[in-house]
Amino acid sequence: MVRIVAGREAAWPRSSVAEMAENIGARQIVKGLLQGIAPPRPLFLPIVFSHGARIENVPLRVFLTNPTKISNSLRQIRGRLHSDGVTCYFDPLLEAEALGGTIEWDAEGQVRSLRWAHDGRESAEAEHLLEEPAKRGRVGVAIEVVRRLKLILRDDCLLMAGIAGPFAMAAMLAQLDRAQDIGLGEIPTATLDLAAALIAPLATSLVAAGANVIFIREETLPALSEEACAEWAARVAAAVNIVRFYEALPVLLLTDRRSTEMNREAIVRQSWDCVVCPDVDSEAPEATEGFRNLGAARFGMALPADSFGSSATGEPHADHSLRGMLREFAPAVVTTAGEVSADANMERLNKVWENICR
Repeated sequence: MVRIVAGREAAWPRSSVAEMAENIGARQIVKGLLQGIAPPRPLFLPIVFSHGARIENVPLRVFLTNPTKISNSLRQIRGRLHSDGVTCYFDPLLEAEALGGTIEWDAEGQVRSLRWAHDGRESAEAEHLLEEPAKRGRVGVAIEVVRRLKLILRDDCLLMAGIAGPFAMAAMLAQLDRAQDIGLGEIPTATLDLAAALIAPLATSLVAAGANVIFIREETLPALSEEACAEWAARVAAAVNIVRFYEALPVLLLTDRRSTEMNREAIVRQSWDCVVCPDVDSEAPEATEGFRNLGAARFGMALPADSFGSSATGEPHADHSLRGMLREFAPAVVTTAGEVSADANMERLNKVWENICR
């Protein structure tokens, strides 16, 4: 719970740590994290979004384009889910559509796929997205939801949104299969640079509307040398700096456990100015050990999102293993490695909150 500021240490007052852990507000924790101060307790920020379509009883296709239905459902989720934030918008295809991709739906409006109308290695819409992100695809819907919830939710709730990271965005620009391993050589440097430039206006639009937390989502990472990892961190920093300028919290969300672990040593040697949340396994805490080197205010944990659906068996994140990891690693943020399914089990998520508050 310590940071170094101008040659001296700063921390929450020792005599009040236990009391603050119980009473400190989420926005005050964010303010501390931006100053490099580890919080008395982690922020709990599970990514729950499309569950709102079930609440509104509409197809996902309708839900994603309707800020009124999104805002109404998120108010209801806020009443049922014990957490520090609400997910205003989170969709891995948001940027792809804004870049000119076409979303094709099944007859029920629930299952979708992405189709590109052109064969270029970079999107013809990229320049327009740089200039006017709010006018491209559903980006304007996401911005409108943030604005509405800023007015509606007057409590200490953090407003969260997700955007693609440099590699995730570059894979879309290069039209690569993101479900497969991607070699670094498959993505031209110019494409990665353009991806980083595209992230900046998206992040700016969301935090200017009132978002308090921005998840910068990376999926499968290529194998990175020390130099390549440093270049990636510099590209992430372009968006991080914008988010921090608006006094919002940037969170680098690493959703693919295997490729994250493959690059772990290079990742922890970078100077991140954000919270880094790798996908962790509460049943194998030793795999998380190395990430503690990120620092007490820079390390977070992303729990597997698929373990919170109604069909998931057992309760792997409400048991002794998770409590032990929380005590041992003291993460600044606990989130999910991507969005939980539309049939999210709120009871299971709330048990994580209970473990955090113990």
